[in-house]
Amino acid sequence: MNNFLSRNIFKSLFFSVILSFFLLGAGTSARAADQEGGNKTDFIMHHIQDAHEWHFATIGHTHISIPLPVIIFEVGHGLRFYMSSDFVDEHHQGIEHDGYYIDAHGHLKSTDESLTYYDISITKNVASLFISVMLLFGVFVTIGRRYKQDPLAAPKGIQSFFEPIVIFIRDEIARPNIGEAKYERFMPYLLSVFFFIWFNNLLGLLPGAANLTGNISVTLTLALFTFVITTFSGTKDYWKHIFNTPGVPWWLKFPLPLMPVVEFIGILTKPFSLMVRLFANITAGHIIIMSLIALVFIFESVYMGPVSVLFGLFMNLVELLVAFIQAFVFTLLSAIYFGLAAEEHHHEEHKEKLGKASA
Repeated sequence: MNNFLSRNIFKSLFFSVILSFFLLGAGTSARAADQEGGNKTDFIMHHIQDAHEWHFATIGHTHISIPLPVIIFEVGHGLRFYMSSDFVDEHHQGIEHDGYYIDAHGHLKSTDESLTYYDISITKNVASLFISVMLLFGVFVTIGRRYKQDPLAAPKGIQSFFEPIVIFIRDEIARPNIGEAKYERFMPYLLSVFFFIWFNNLLGLLPGAANLTGNISVTLTLALFTFVITTFSGTKDYWKHIFNTPGVPWWLKFPLPLMPVVEFIGILTKPFSLMVRLFANITAGHIIIMSLIALVFIFESVYMGPVSVLFGLFMNLVELLVAFIQAFVFTLLSAIYFGLAAEEHHHEEHKEKLGKASA
């Protein structure tokens, strides 16, 4: 009993310290914005946007940040390499450097408007992407080696934590929605997308972390992967169902192709919904948390401190749940789309069942 209490007390203290660091990091940035007369909305949007540096916190007038590589490809001149620290002065104010500058929205601009260039820098989100990929490789290469060494051995350590999640995705997502015959071919993608989204959702809750899954470019790319796999996995029956929907009156298909147009639009709206759902939920959670922290400086009242901390703590706990739910929903919907595309339809049986139902 004493060991149980001591373990749980230690875990509670550790979790409290992590949350305190998050609130401290966000609070110091909000206080710095308040002291400099900055706009609270700009402070919140700066937290969820991408940047050319990795900013952790602002203590007084000291900015704690890591400079990141700025890489520019100039058409006709080749690559140029800088560091983001080259574009700020000792007071962390933006300056021009070698004909380039970073504007207030974090976009790299050139002073020469006639110059054609492309910004291919390693931004905060890109650096976070590299970190999450290395973390994923580290975790699953370790687990894979243990399975190769002794496939029948009981899981232990990190393997015992992730194995139930892998089995859950296989038995509760892939098999029921894709089918016993074809689910295995989609498992690598489903596992990859689930853990990629889940890991990055959790990393985004750490102090000073990047908002990777709250970036619409990232969610668009993930949705396009699902779209491409669904499209190329479509059977002849799948495409026939779209362009010649069974059980629909002929005048809705020919000569005016109303139903084929509706079904084709449905193909495009599926990845769009995946993109927007993940982006909106993750971004909204970050905005709410930062807004709660900024309330202290908006109302300029010490009494708002406990309220802001308590609600911020509650939202952090909710976001831990949302991090898993959004990864689960994206994976589940992807599996459903794969199942619809790969399923072998029996139109004659379908028509017979439809006729019996109508009778």
